[in-house]
Amino acid sequence: MATKDPKFQWQNKVINYAQVGGIETSVLNNGLGKGTRIAWVNTGSGLRYKVVIDRGLDIADAFYNQYSLAWLSHAGVTRPRPDANRGLEWLRSFAGGLLTTCGLTHIGGPETDEFGERGLHGRVSNIPGQVESIVQPELTAAKPEMSMTAVMKESRVFGPNLELKRTISSTIGEPAIRIHDVVTNVGNTPTPHMILYHCNYGWPLVDEGTDIVWKGKCVSRGLDMDNAIFNSRHDYRKCQRPRNSHRGGGEACGFIDVAPDKKGVCTVGLYNQRLGLALVLEYKKKQLPRLSNWQHWGPGEYVTALEPGTNPPIGQSKARKQKELIHIAPGKSRTYDLKMTVLTDEKQIKRFLKTAGQ
Repeated sequence: MATKDPKFQWQNKVINYAQVGGIETSVLNNGLGKGTRIAWVNTGSGLRYKVVIDRGLDIADAFYNQYSLAWLSHAGVTRPRPDANRGLEWLRSFAGGLLTTCGLTHIGGPETDEFGERGLHGRVSNIPGQVESIVQPELTAAKPEMSMTAVMKESRVFGPNLELKRTISSTIGEPAIRIHDVVTNVGNTPTPHMILYHCNYGWPLVDEGTDIVWKGKCVSRGLDMDNAIFNSRHDYRKCQRPRNSHRGGGEACGFIDVAPDKKGVCTVGLYNQRLGLALVLEYKKKQLPRLSNWQHWGPGEYVTALEPGTNPPIGQSKARKQKELIHIAPGKSRTYDLKMTVLTDEKQIKRFLKTAGQ
């Protein structure tokens, strides 16, 4: 049946969905990621992105037309390392990318206490996904939605045993990514739970003068290098030029209490005025009450991240002491929803800045 909806202009003109978009799976065959399953998602709107099936169904490369949106580390996508859960080993497998998931039981630096040893940011980003479905757009039925669903099992005999069921979806003609996560305790004892969405943005979206957009109260993480950026004398809501003080491990992190709208939705993002390009991140405050802003302006390693989470990346031990550590009971689940949208329309960008800006 014909339709006048501009999203369906291809109707009666295209028989193969790949001509306008869709999901294409493949396996990397070279370098550090050799043997890793991936999926390229083309929204047909200018937005395309790479889902790494063997790395927690996280998102690595992402582009809007000719512009890269994500920051990529030197190594890029590597093979999964489920054993990378001691000390800082996680950094060896950190691809950066538009989304790296941290958790499911710990987010923050390495730590050891009476409850065990935990490495930086947990295991989940190094767990391969068990694919349950790939749904392609159906052009003849005017169903432009596409999605991929997979399950990641963070498992050990005697526990903890958590499952992350993730669905990533997009729609032909819309420059947006939707993420729906369900974390379930399939074990038989209550399990600590922490999750953080490490969304890493890079050049050219991130450049000198790009606005980091959010509404709410921000405090420094508290280290000297954090205080050097997140202070009342410094405009930490503007991306800056590469800093020599950020060579190597130099960085800064601020913890933000985002003010949600009347529906409880937090809207944050980035706006590059020179490119006329904004990236909007939306999520529910009730699900993810804390936001972290990572700034690492290292020469050649130039990135800022917006990181919604159940907690700031303070670690399981500190969250427990502050009585802010979540436990999931056996058979129970927690749900998380995020949406990333690219904006180029001037009116839409103004509306975003009015809604989410200070």
